[in-house]
Amino acid sequence: MKGPLFYSKILLFGEYGIIKDSKGLSIPYNFFKGALKTDDSLSEEAKKSNVSLKQFTTYLDKIAKENPKLVSFDLEALKKDVSEGMYFDSSIPQGYGVGSSGALVAAIYDKYAKNKITVLENLTRAKLLKLKLIFGKMESFFHGKSSGLDPLNSYLSLPILINSKDNIESASIPSQNTEGKGAVFLLDSGSTGETAPMVQIFMEQMKNEGFRKMLKNQFIKHTDACVEDFVNGNVKSLFGNLKQLSHVVLDNFKPMIPAKFHNLWKQGIDSNDYYLKLCGSGGGGYILGFTEDIDKARTALKDYQLEVVYNF
Repeated sequence: MKGPLFYSKILLFGEYGIIKDSKGLSIPYNFFKGALKTDDSLSEEAKKSNVSLKQFTTYLDKIAKENPKLVSFDLEALKKDVSEGMYFDSSIPQGYGVGSSGALVAAIYDKYAKNKITVLENLTRAKLLKLKLIFGKMESFFHGKSSGLDPLNSYLSLPILINSKDNIESASIPSQNTEGKGAVFLLDSGSTGETAPMVQIFMEQMKNEGFRKMLKNQFIKHTDACVEDFVNGNVKSLFGNLKQLSHVVLDNFKPMIPAKFHNLWKQGIDSNDYYLKLCGSGGGGYILGFTEDIDKARTALKDYQLEVVYNF
C-alpha cells in the first residue's frame, strides 16, 4: 500500500509575522515528499514513525470528540492500518522548516477524514479557513501550537497568500524564468531547529514594548511589502524590501539565527550579493536566501550547499 504523495512547503514570507497578522506567502516545494505506506519489514525509521502514528491516532480521537462539528475521522480504519504497521515514508527533513509534519497531517486527513473538503471543489475562503483550522488542531500534536498553514499548503499543492489571520486565498505567483539569474535558494545550516523553543523565545520578546513596536513598524511593514512585490513580480522593489527585512531580522531575531551565520548574514547585506532570511521558525534547518545573481551568490557562499527553489 502506498498513498498519494504530499510535498514539503516553503514559507517565503511571514515567519513570526503571521502570528501577529502580517501578510505571508507559502509555496509548495516538490523536491521533498512523503506518503503513507505499509510494508512487511519495517526499518528503524519506519518503526519510529509507526509508534508516532499510534500516539497521533489517540490524539485525533480526542480532537474529533471535542470538535464533532469540525472534523471526524474513520478511526477504525486508521487504527487497523497503524496496527498493521503503516508509517509515513518521507524524504522531508525534520526540523528544517520545510513542513515535515504538515505533509503527514495532510496525508492522514486525505485518507481518513470523513466528509472531507477536497482539492477539486470550489475552494471558497470559508472552506480554506475551515481546512486551516482543522489542520491547525491536527498539527498541534507535533508543535504545541500550529497555524495549520503547512498542512494546507501540502494538501492543496498551491501557493497560499495570507492577507491576515482570517483572510487566506490560493494565489498565483509569476511563473519562473528558468533562464533568469535571480533566484530564491535554500542554504543548509547543518543542524536541525525545533519550532516550539523558538516560538517560546518570540513570545517572551513580545512582552517587551520596544520589540512589539519593531515588529509592527519594521518587520511586518517590510514583510507585507515583500509579499506584494513577489506576487506582482516587482523584482527591483522586492530586493530593496528584502535588504531591509534581512537587516531587521539580523538586528532583532539573533537567537533564531545559528551563531555561525551571523557574519554571513551581514556580508550579504553589505555586499548586496544575496540577502538571507529565516525559513520557518529558524534555530537551525534551512536558511532562505534571495539573490539577483545566483553566480555571485554561489561564489560568495562557496563553502555551502545551495538549493535553488525558484528563478526570477
